[in-house]
Amino acid sequence: MKNCCLVLTLGCVFALSSVQAREENAHFWYEQGRQAVDAAAEMRPDTRPARNVILFIGDGMGISTVTAARILQGQLRGETGEENLLAFETLPYLALSKTYNTDMQTPDSAGTMSAIITGVKTRAGVISVDQRVQKGNCASARGAVLKTFLEQAEEGGLSTGVVTTARLTHATPAATYAHVPERSWEDDSRLSREAKKNGCRDIARQLIEFPFGDGLEVAMGGGRRGFLPESQDDPEDKGRKGARKDGRNLPREWLKNHPNAAYVWNKSQFDAVDPARTDHLLGLFEYSHMEYEHDRPADAGGEPSLSEMTAKAMDILSRNPKGYFLMVEAGRIDHAHHAGNAFRALTDTIELSNAVELAREKAGDDTLIIVTADHSHVFTMAGYPSRGNPILGKVDKGRGGQGYELAADGKPYTTLSYANGRGAAMLKKGGDTHYGVPIGAGRDMDLGHIDTSDQGFHQQALVPLEAETHGGEDVAIYAGGPGAWLFHGVQEQNVIYHVMRAATGLGGKR
Repeated sequence: MKNCCLVLTLGCVFALSSVQAREENAHFWYEQGRQAVDAAAEMRPDTRPARNVILFIGDGMGISTVTAARILQGQLRGETGEENLLAFETLPYLALSKTYNTDMQTPDSAGTMSAIITGVKTRAGVISVDQRVQKGNCASARGAVLKTFLEQAEEGGLSTGVVTTARLTHATPAATYAHVPERSWEDDSRLSREAKKNGCRDIARQLIEFPFGDGLEVAMGGGRRGFLPESQDDPEDKGRKGARKDGRNLPREWLKNHPNAAYVWNKSQFDAVDPARTDHLLGLFEYSHMEYEHDRPADAGGEPSLSEMTAKAMDILSRNPKGYFLMVEAGRIDHAHHAGNAFRALTDTIELSNAVELAREKAGDDTLIIVTADHSHVFTMAGYPSRGNPILGKVDKGRGGQGYELAADGKPYTTLSYANGRGAAMLKKGGDTHYGVPIGAGRDMDLGHIDTSDQGFHQQALVPLEAETHGGEDVAIYAGGPGAWLFHGVQEQNVIYHVMRAATGLGGKR
């Protein structure tokens, strides 16, 4: 990518190795700052048209998540962590995105991704239709459909792909190719009577019946249940069957509809796909959502990582000389936060960073890369831990002190916590557990002898809720490549679409 050397220079300036950290002094910090400014002064906007666009979405990846994941990644390498940068943090352009929906101060993923991919803000809970619709009312969606950037890419002759660790029919991936006034209409068993009467199609069906261009070239994620008939056993999860009531086998239709097509549901089948000989690839690796990155190695059928799916998708899509559009979602960052489990949220964020790093290595300098989030979470990083203190650990005394800082109740506390969720004191006291840790322990539990860095620990929360909620603050947009310079300042979230459109010249008049 253009400015690649600059980006690497910035990364070297800001990323201290453990050796450098031991050599820190006033001169070191002064030179670090001076070199950063010198490198920034050399930046020049890349005004060439973008041939390809890769849009990465860290679902629920707020700024506190990025900071904590940055530190954790560094600490996993034996460093103090604070000096580290995730791969997308070295992209040269940065802006803030305002995430509210037209009817919600704190947003949901359906409305936010619809804004990102259509250029128009809309209601919470609806997918790529405008704010005139009534949520859950099929008839109200007539005339309210918003064309997506992916659909315009197909119309323009580009190849297109969607990769996610969530269900392929979940809100974020669905917004790229489907249009419904209710995000839960993932398969026909979930359609309301009114929806069926007025001709609304479920999301899985819309993926298979996608009418633009020659159809999506790549679609990979979880959610087999929405594509298989209720009479068919799931190939991996014993005792489970498909969810479709119309009797349709959508993977079979995918193979019938496209030449040189493949359908895979496990890792060995995925590995066997030859990108040079495959024009259309459908991968459904779980009955519902794919595994968290930490749990993926133990999956019964085997699953590819987000990085592996990104690489395979790029190999297929890049065969088109006209270019491609690829959306990649780390969908389970969001789910881990909802569960109050920072470990999985952060390790999935690190895997997103790995996918971005791989994409930057594979992509040419004609590729616009954007990394952002649809919304944040009520995830905090606080206290006064010393530098290098384990990010998943308890706040230490710092400044040469021994032991942990104690709260007013005389108990230690963690650096990471949530404003609400299942880790609050009043929720489900007793014998209930989740990942082996009592739910709702809150401040009733003395953390002094508990390993808070364990993969199963759920951080403490203030307000007792069955699930932690989204946050309403702005999220970051990181970008590099042709057109990336258009990101600056504080932007409405729907501006992301307009940058992609301006960078590629796709879309014409709406």
